[in-house]
Amino acid sequence: MHDLLVIFVAILSYFVWIQCIYYWQNSAKLRKHLLRFMLCRDKQLKSSQTSDLTGDVRALFLTAHPDDECMFFAPAILRLVELNASVHLLCLSQGNYYNQGFQRREELLDSCAVLGIPASRVTIHDCKELPDDPNVEWSISMASSLILKHIRAHSINLVLTFDGRGVSGHSNHTAIYKAVSYLASIGNIPDDCSLLSLSTIGVLRKYLSFLELPISWLLPSDLCCIIGSKGYGQAKRAMLCHRTQLLWFRYLYIWFSRYMIINTFQVINQGPKNLKIY
Repeated sequence: MHDLLVIFVAILSYFVWIQCIYYWQNSAKLRKHLLRFMLCRDKQLKSSQTSDLTGDVRALFLTAHPDDECMFFAPAILRLVELNASVHLLCLSQGNYYNQGFQRREELLDSCAVLGIPASRVTIHDCKELPDDPNVEWSISMASSLILKHIRAHSINLVLTFDGRGVSGHSNHTAIYKAVSYLASIGNIPDDCSLLSLSTIGVLRKYLSFLELPISWLLPSDLCCIIGSKGYGQAKRAMLCHRTQLLWFRYLYIWFSRYMIINTFQVINQGPKNLKIY
């Protein structure tokens, strides 16, 4: 009986801890902290540039395929939109692996509308060098050129994309990270622009849903974005916009993936690196 009581108290404490994290994450103090982080990561920014934080963030999400934006980045997108940031999306393919490119393009625009990104800020590229195909190695020079052009054209000061493992290990995801890292290594990223990569986690943690929250909260990260039940509802509706992709396992992903609720990011250092460019 005593053991059962201890287990019950431990479980109850864990859920109370989760509720406390949600409360702190959604406080006004944290909203200001997020904005200050995004604008002050680059030490070259002057204090006058951060005096009016609201609306000064021009964020660019870099994805490889339609549905990446809601499968992996929904928490960060929704939090930035909530903070009145100017959120842009650059998708480097239209997802034509099964010859559904036109449909998937429309689905992406519908999904972005649900997430709060207007169609005018969504750019979808379709070029032979960057096909939706895990067996094709993307041209890093082509991808980096498109990314840099977009950053400069829209005066982007925050870039968010995949890390070196691409969350799912998809080669198109990791190619984007290589392209961004290359731009950072040669010093082509504007001085006021910060780069963040979405942390890839193990399979067990990945499918713990909201129960994974305390783990992400405790482990070190440069930015942590968490959404509650309302935000999760939006992320779910955005996923359902991708009708061509709704196979049975996608529904399991919607219910159990922590990426539908939690995003943790690490800064991509802007320093000299040796990368092979194709």
